Amino acid sequence: MIDAHVHFWNFDPVRDSWITEHMNAIRKDFTPKNLIRPYNDLQITGCVAVQANQSESENDFLLSLSEQNEIIKGIVGWVDLKSENLEERLKYWSAFKKIKGWRHVLQAEKSDFILSKDLSEGIKALKKYNYTYDLLCYHNQLPDIIKLVDKVADQLYVLDHCGKPDVKSQDLKTWRKNIKILSQNPNVYCKLSALLVEADWKNWKEVEIFNCFDVIFEHFGTNRIMYGSDWPVVLLSRPYPVWFNLVNKYASKFSIQEKENIFLNTASSFYKLENKILL
Repeated sequence: MIDAHVHFWNFDPVRDSWITEHMNAIRKDFTPKNLIRPYNDLQITGCVAVQANQSESENDFLLSLSEQNEIIKGIVGWVDLKSENLEERLKYWSAFKKIKGWRHVLQAEKSDFILSKDLSEGIKALKKYNYTYDLLCYHNQLPDIIKLVDKVADQLYVLDHCGKPDVKSQDLKTWRKNIKILSQNPNVYCKLSALLVEADWKNWKEVEIFNCFDVIFEHFGTNRIMYGSDWPVVLLSRPYPVWFNLVNKYASKFSIQEKENIFLNTASSFYKLENKILL
């Protein structure tokens, strides 16, 4: 099994200012060694490490970790897609085969950034190198994300964290409508991740999470959905196994092939990892 979304960091209170004081559970260092026990217990064999810092030094950091830890099967790094020397940087990073794609924290940006010509032109440049692009946004940004995807419709995308629906309020109507539209592009995939963080951290109910899962599976099917934990951020709500077991419980109604797609094949194919299983 593959965990398609984890983060690693050496905590820096200035650089990592998004980790505020009410997030004490994750205001510390997190390395691959912290995942050995839960991965062994749950039979998870590898992960995709996703950028948490928006600098190219993050790529070096994650590459260094991947050289020392076999569980890191792929990396989603950061590069300035609006830079004038983007082509040069992509060519440089293409020598590092563990880097599979790129991400920018679009949830922190306004419409003028997301819909800028520079960004869409930058995303267009990724196809030459067979790079993927992770879409990180809040549910109220999905209309802009749909427009962005429409501009570069043939690029491979994955929507992180189901587009961060408002799990807490269960006001899902507009989110559902936008998920339906976004999913109509067959090049857009979805990560089943991070919904506990969008819920009431301590008092969420299973049905609230499953209501969101229902929407995602209705529109993306089992062939374009990949399991991810969003560890260590998930620890704000519950220990790692709670999230995995929740997804596994929901997936129990699917066939063996469908479950292998969710937990292994889709992430392996999308990110071109080396442990795909076909039955």
